[in-house]
Amino acid sequence: MDPSTQPIIIKKKKVVAHGHHGGSWKVAFADFVTAMMAFFLLMWLLAQTSPEERTAIQGYFNDPRGSIVGQGGGLDAPGVGQVGPGGANTGAIMLDNPLTQAERSEAEPALERASDAELRAEQAEREKQTLDELQRALEEELGREDSAFTKLHDQIIIDQTALGLRIQLVDNENRAMFDSGESVLQDYAREVLLALAPRLRAVANKLSINGHTDAVAYRDGANYSNWELSADRANSARRALIDGGYPEDKVLTVQGMSASVPRLADQPAAPSNRRIVILVLKKDIEDALKGTTLVSRTHEEILRGTDPAPAAGGVAP
Repeated sequence: MDPSTQPIIIKKKKVVAHGHHGGSWKVAFADFVTAMMAFFLLMWLLAQTSPEERTAIQGYFNDPRGSIVGQGGGLDAPGVGQVGPGGANTGAIMLDNPLTQAERSEAEPALERASDAELRAEQAEREKQTLDELQRALEEELGREDSAFTKLHDQIIIDQTALGLRIQLVDNENRAMFDSGESVLQDYAREVLLALAPRLRAVANKLSINGHTDAVAYRDGANYSNWELSADRANSARRALIDGGYPEDKVLTVQGMSASVPRLADQPAAPSNRRIVILVLKKDIEDALKGTTLVSRTHEEILRGTDPAPAAGGVAP
């Protein structure tokens, strides 16, 4: 065959259009994400419910007719409704023996009172331990021969009352803390108070300082009586404690009692009626003196800084 007459073959490629593909995974992923969101939402809801509520919900789905109704419940009781589409109970879910609003209102204050009482008891116990430790430390100091308390060893009385730890510095026939009719401390009495200050500073309790005189009338009673004298002596004791490093803002009261609270009631002129009384106050007494609370003692006892009946373990004045 003549090459010039060879037939020409033309190839045409027919492209068949296919549908869009590759997006089905997105639908599956969206279903997965939705399921995970529902799962974690369920976990969160379960974490917010109490065991009783979870039991109630479980019972609701186990028995749509309301088998979880509390005692005394019947078909007409709250929580038992009509069965709706799919077996759903249209009634409200009720927990066993639910408290009424009135019962809750009565129970909550009782629980608060119980908690407050427990807290006060714990605080009182801790405070008692603190005052006991302070008393032991002071008594040990009294027993030391090189102590600053030595010069007034037999004139310092430490005991505990219902008001707090009481420290009394009393006069005797041979040694007085002040000259007659004066409010300036003798050096040995001042040394005792200076040494006492760091011990008292170590506890958080505040102080009440009371000055007492005997019943002998002041020589110039018209213008200056035992009331003024006892107050000035109490204030002298306060200044000595401050000089010894005791914080001034921890002194709650300074009082002059004159001869109104004798240590020896049957001997009103006895030297031991002349004394300085330092009370390391209990917290409830401190609050009562501030007027922020009431205590189960007479107001007179608190103001006088004395306690007719010493607390258990205390020593009578």
